[in-house]
Amino acid sequence: MGPKTRILDATMLVFRRHGFRRSSIEQVAEAAGLTRQALYHHFESKEALFRAVIERIHESAIAAEEAAVAEAETAGGNLGDILAAGMTARMSTMIGSLDGSPHLEELYSEHLVHARDLYQTYAARYAERMVATIARTARRQQLALPQDLSPAEFGRLVEMSIYAAKSQYPAMQPADAFLKDMAIMVRTLCAGAVPKSEKPPIKKAAPPKKPTRRTIGGLS
Repeated sequence: MGPKTRILDATMLVFRRHGFRRSSIEQVAEAAGLTRQALYHHFESKEALFRAVIERIHESAIAAEEAAVAEAETAGGNLGDILAAGMTARMSTMIGSLDGSPHLEELYSEHLVHARDLYQTYAARYAERMVATIARTARRQQLALPQDLSPAEFGRLVEMSIYAAKSQYPAMQPADAFLKDMAIMVRTLCAGAVPKSEKPPIKKAAPPKKPTRRTIGGLS
């Protein structure tokens, strides 16, 4: 195990135990078995450590999501199965990284303060992968997306299901209930995607009838 890996493992432990505000460089150095100066050789501040941990969590979440999507595709899952599997793996990884911490809400809020740019960068990466998965699955399974939405438009709605679930579960707790409701919303959205052969034809509006001339006393 290299020194950076050891430092990040120690940082996760310290942040889970003390939260961001009450954690210190000294605590991390002690947990990593390093001197303070040795730690400063790799990270210049507590904020830099926090950003590195957040980036590590996101990279792990992306890897978990990609693996779950690939497994669901190989198993022949439908669009709902595939997207629900990927999003559940992603969010489970994020939740699990801070599992057991009494400082979850603080850590999530500090994430947006000290790593908002990372949040935005990874949000864009998650969205790109979501759109690619939807487009690939729709093409392979010959699906028509609901309301003739594009993969990008449909992916945006699916991503919004995460925020909807979060609004009901502060700090995504209890995790099981949060993940279950999120997956239900994803599957409900995907239920509207049907094989193109089953899509009902769009009925064209009948042309308006030509007005007839009024007659008075049978005379035009």
